Amino acid sequence: MRVVQNLQMKIGEIDIAAITFDPRSRDDIPKILRGLQHLYTDLPLRHALFQLLEAQIAPSVDKRNGRPGMSLWAIFVCGVIRLDLNIDYDRLHELVNHHNTLREMLGHGAFDKADYHYQTLKDNVRLFTPELLDQINQLVVDSGHLVAKKKSGEALRGRCDSFVVETDVHYPTDINLLFDAMRKVITLTAQWCEDCGLSDWRQHAYNVGHVKRSMRRAQNKKRSKAQSDEQKAKNAALVINAHQDYLDVAQRYLDKAKGTLNLLEQRGNRSELDGVRKLEIETFMTHAERQIDQTKRRVILGESIPHGEKVFSLFEPHTEWISKGKAGVPVELGVKVCLLEDQYRFILHHQVMEKKTDDQVTVSMVTQAKTRFPRLAACSFDKGFHSKENQVALQEHLTLVALPRKGKLSKVAQEIEQSADFVKARRAHSAVESAINALEVHGLDVCRDHGIKGFKRYVAWAVVARNIHRIGALLWEQDQARARRNENRTAHAPPFKQAA
Repeated sequence: MRVVQNLQMKIGEIDIAAITFDPRSRDDIPKILRGLQHLYTDLPLRHALFQLLEAQIAPSVDKRNGRPGMSLWAIFVCGVIRLDLNIDYDRLHELVNHHNTLREMLGHGAFDKADYHYQTLKDNVRLFTPELLDQINQLVVDSGHLVAKKKSGEALRGRCDSFVVETDVHYPTDINLLFDAMRKVITLTAQWCEDCGLSDWRQHAYNVGHVKRSMRRAQNKKRSKAQSDEQKAKNAALVINAHQDYLDVAQRYLDKAKGTLNLLEQRGNRSELDGVRKLEIETFMTHAERQIDQTKRRVILGESIPHGEKVFSLFEPHTEWISKGKAGVPVELGVKVCLLEDQYRFILHHQVMEKKTDDQVTVSMVTQAKTRFPRLAACSFDKGFHSKENQVALQEHLTLVALPRKGKLSKVAQEIEQSADFVKARRAHSAVESAINALEVHGLDVCRDHGIKGFKRYVAWAVVARNIHRIGALLWEQDQARARRNENRTAHAPPFKQAA
């Protein structure tokens, strides 16, 4: 059984609309809670939000049957808090159980000692899909425009840019990727043997250490600072020998694991889990064979491995090697994300750019944002988004396209880029870096979820959380200004005079 929000209040519970915050607080939590409070107290907005949650979270499950679960509102609050504070589930678990104001927002009173389990939080926050979060974001932005006092019918002016959201991976090399694959092959095979009562891999911890020591020896041989050609030649030979020894050790354990899998297959699968285990081990075996081949070709045979054949993470295969030419940041490991922000600093739309460049998403970013927000009339870009096709296509959707061209400009292009509206839009474009920095501070420095589905969900959560935080910040400023006006009015009020 799952409800959107418990309608019956308990003893000691405070209505969400009546929750108060410390006006002197400089922390992020009161501002994000203020934004959530606005979503709850705006009745049309709350009704639309709750309809989305009820219709799209586990739509095939009857929410009226079964034991009680987390309310959909509580799940939504937890997901927003996690991304906005850039925390993991461990800290979220601590906050939802012991932070008084947050518990009031979740619907718990002073006498309600109900707590949340770690795995419960993890499983429920993952119920949200990127598509659902995108629809919620549209509701949030529409409400945010009203809070920002956007005039009815006023056009939206956007600015579009991309940045890299890093995946939680280590720096990839041929030999440490080979170690990752061998470690999983050995440990997974040993676990399966232990469950089946076989003793073939009883020394699996030593075997993993053996592979790691061989890898460390190969790594250390490459750190020579020899100056003479003779010594360099000797060191090159030592490097090749160390890598060959490492490959031989890995190949021996790989062959042993293949023999164990054949033995287990002859015994027959006892359950569906055995088939899943076999497939997982064979996947890591494939990775290990590829890394053995690439290491041999690169180090021993002196070949250059084409970029298309390289893998940068075994556990996050969607990770890309991205070099944007930033000073001090030669390379970033992750996936590019494109966002479009308006003049009120709300993120209208975003897109995860899997193996795409900026110029390939330019038109789709504008058309999809305009579908959600028809008032979008102008947008600025960097040169990386330019192409002749994009320049023509954008003119059909926007009244002002501030997309600078590459190379030498024609007279017509010079006139366009020197116009007052174009220059004004280009000068305002750098403000999009503030939105990117805010997203990186509030969740998108490193993606903590796994897989490309988790990556897209994580980014969508961050965009929703950032827009709600923006609403909370605006309301916080308005509350502070209102309090100052009341103080001034009280201070300048004439003294009370007693009647004669």
